[in-house]
Amino acid sequence: MIVLKIGNIELKNGLFLAPLAGVSDRAFREVCRKHGAECTVSEMISAKGLHYNDTKTAVLAAFSENELPFFVQIFGSDPEIMAESAHKLATNNYKACQNTVYPSGIDINMGCPVPKIAGNGDGSALMKKPLLAGEIIKAVSSAVDMPVTVKIRSGWDDDSRNAVEMAQIAEKNGAKAICVHGRTRMQMYRDPVDIDIIKEVKEAVSIPVIANGGINDAQSALRMLEYTRCDGLMIARGAMGNPFLFEEIACAIEGREYIEPTMKERLSVAMEHIRLMIGYKGEYTGVMEARKHLSWYIQGRKGAAQAREKVNKAMSLDELESIVEAFLCEYE
Repeated sequence: MIVLKIGNIELKNGLFLAPLAGVSDRAFREVCRKHGAECTVSEMISAKGLHYNDTKTAVLAAFSENELPFFVQIFGSDPEIMAESAHKLATNNYKACQNTVYPSGIDINMGCPVPKIAGNGDGSALMKKPLLAGEIIKAVSSAVDMPVTVKIRSGWDDDSRNAVEMAQIAEKNGAKAICVHGRTRMQMYRDPVDIDIIKEVKEAVSIPVIANGGINDAQSALRMLEYTRCDGLMIARGAMGNPFLFEEIACAIEGREYIEPTMKERLSVAMEHIRLMIGYKGEYTGVMEARKHLSWYIQGRKGAAQAREKVNKAMSLDELESIVEAFLCEYE
């Protein structure tokens, strides 16, 4: 049974990995796909940067065929530049493009809360300008021959929770699905998550609605699905150091038993993840960026604090492997 369809994309359980800046790079996405994520989204890409041939775009937008379905996410506030950039990404027609296949769709970021994005009128700042948001969605939808989705928040602040209005505007202007993060921009990532507004959005539009925010285990996932009647779930910080979360949720949805990975299995995946990072980025950059990921994999476990101190000083793959081996001795 297919629970979610976006254009010609069909997902059995509707499980997405969120576009996490500085986290959901190619290596992490591949690991999450292997463990149950059904669709992934790139780290957000600046439409202006792409317009001016920024060399970072090729790296951020790189993916392989085994990652499909895959969406590229862009941010910006100029409809014309957003449309131009979306077309470039949809057709792999940009400087130093590394892809041999085309992405499945374009996702528009209207939810990023960080000051350097929202402060420039992009990301979640568009929650304050619904008409402009509609112009952007219409321009992008008209520029590409693939599904366009939009990621929003519940609103800018407690006095302007306008996710329902934004979702209706998105649908009217060509969006094929909407993802709602149940927090306002001013909340950033603080609780509580407003699941009522996600439910309201689901009831207000006919396109698929994907819920985001506070999904950290099977229990919270099922509660979100049952209460909001949403069509899919987008997992963000809950997957950091825990790509197995997708398997756990899929088992809960399908009524199958979930067997939690042992510490040895968990760290085997962590090292697979790190090797992928190094393969894509080189050892120095890969190790520097892998430090936070390995710390997430062991967070809350016995001996994690001491191991994390060593991880944060590691300069090579060999050092990280030695730290992991020593950590595992605590569990044998």
